[in-house]
Amino acid sequence: MPVSWAARLRVLLLQALVLGAVLGLAAYLVNNTLDNLARQGIATGFSYLGRQASFAIGETLISYSAADSYGRALLVGLLNTIEIAVLGSVFASVLGLVIGIARLSSNWLIRNLAAIYIEALRNVPLLLQLFLWWDVLRIAAPGPRQAWEILPGVFVSNRGLVFPVLSWSGGLHWDVPHLAGFNFAGGHTVTPEFAALLVGLVVYTAAFIAEIVRAGIEGVPRGQSEAAAALGLRRWPALRHVILPQARRIILPPLIGEYQALTKNSSLAVAIGFPDLMSVTNTTLNQTGQAIEAIALMMAIYLVLSLAIAGALNWVNARTRLVER
Repeated sequence: MPVSWAARLRVLLLQALVLGAVLGLAAYLVNNTLDNLARQGIATGFSYLGRQASFAIGETLISYSAADSYGRALLVGLLNTIEIAVLGSVFASVLGLVIGIARLSSNWLIRNLAAIYIEALRNVPLLLQLFLWWDVLRIAAPGPRQAWEILPGVFVSNRGLVFPVLSWSGGLHWDVPHLAGFNFAGGHTVTPEFAALLVGLVVYTAAFIAEIVRAGIEGVPRGQSEAAAALGLRRWPALRHVILPQARRIILPPLIGEYQALTKNSSLAVAIGFPDLMSVTNTTLNQTGQAIEAIALMMAIYLVLSLAIAGALNWVNARTRLVER
């Protein structure tokens, strides 16, 4: 039965009233907040981003000093967040795939070890796991003078992992780390904070990805495995060439959520001292007092990162479906 124009008009008027009420409430809250801030003499706006930050950041992917602006400091924190999110997603995907396949193994020991890993890691708060890895890396490893040389030029100490890197200084050469005083000079250092955050995020997220992989494989009709066996394919070739390509369509949508969760969980880096976006923002708002702007900007950045991850992987999923057709 067609809807009358009067009914449609009533619906539109009701929606307009609700929207107007929401916008009015938002305007009242914003205006009241601005009045309170002005009454207390607290500056508003984002002009603080151009002021000198006056604090150092230990780990940066781009050049930065305390004389740079708050805006550049936030960019450093953002790049550190993106770095940990990308590396964490890659390593967690590989580990989760291995654990998920192991969960379906016909071997009793492998299957149950994978189940223990999944249940143990998923049910312990991530923050506690980060503290555990951080303490292990700082306490278990020796000082720089007694560092473990696991490979030529590669040292492990409570200051982190140090290894040679290619450098350009009058020509291409290896910059090999060496002991200088109470620490190493040269090479590249992976700090305990970075390592603890990366390891914690990877092993935690991999437990969830493993269950997604298991569910995806089990979602493929059993007849596909039987058809592969009838063609003479052994278990692993059948899994690689027949089962996993079909399971990918089931795995990818929930996998997007895990990548988003890993990116947002990286904000727990503030608890162990890694200078990610959350940590730099926290320092910024403490120095400037502009908590509302700093938190709003950080929320917007995390929102954009999450939407970018979802958009990119949804595009990959759509392209994959087109190719399969």
